[in-house]
Amino acid sequence: MPEPVDPTPDESAQAQNLASQPSAAVDAESMVTAAQAAAPEAEPTGPKRVAVVIAHPDDAEFDCAGTVARWTAEGHEVVYVLLTSGDKGSSDPAMTPERLAATRETEQRDACAILGVHDVVFLRHPDGTLVPDLALRRDLVRVIRRLKPDVVICQDPTVRWVDQSYLNHPDHRAAGEATLDAVYPAARDRMTFPELLADGLEPHKVREVYLAGAKEPDVWIDITAHLETKLAALRAHVSQIGDWDFAPEIRDWARETAAKHEGAGDYAESFKYFKLD
Repeated sequence: MPEPVDPTPDESAQAQNLASQPSAAVDAESMVTAAQAAAPEAEPTGPKRVAVVIAHPDDAEFDCAGTVARWTAEGHEVVYVLLTSGDKGSSDPAMTPERLAATRETEQRDACAILGVHDVVFLRHPDGTLVPDLALRRDLVRVIRRLKPDVVICQDPTVRWVDQSYLNHPDHRAAGEATLDAVYPAARDRMTFPELLADGLEPHKVREVYLAGAKEPDVWIDITAHLETKLAALRAHVSQIGDWDFAPEIRDWARETAAKHEGAGDYAESFKYFKLD
């Protein structure tokens, strides 16, 4: 990543004007980037609507729950969109996919309540078999046009592995790819999936996209004041967490992330950020 450039006084003023919005405008460098990229007259004012589009219950809590907690506390509206209900995520031979899906949906709703998220959409595609095909893209365009989010958070489809210890779940990659393809250009273009127009779903333009768990992050969001809320939301996923004392590891990850970018506080989450025309 290029070395940060200190903002000029005019740029700092622009940055401050964006401070209350969930954009790259969370640290000084990123705020200036957002201010320069945006057309001020076209930028909506006031609270924004954010859609977190994710493959499985608990994915968002690991990747971006601190940011979600911060944004809801700042007055923005966040909606979760779950592509699957995690119906394969158990090694218990007595468990069934139907019971597990119901359990994990309840856990996700409980986690969202802790984070200040009041709306969760479950698309209920089968776990473990997501494919970024036209059917999934159409489903996501339908949701995007209905919710009309200003901002979308999704998973980075380019991440196949991390170091020598982690292979990224194929559903994560499929979810990210399908979401990006739905955001641009499908949700925007009137003649894409024209059958949705018959349902009153007019085209919608998403203005900002954040890739969570990104391979090449360029925005760091200070979650210091919201780390405990993130941990509490993770604890709601009882079926997945079990006896794992994850808090020290999560704190270490967030501390290491913050240390990579000056001004990101004691704990941070990172994203690849896009400001769409």
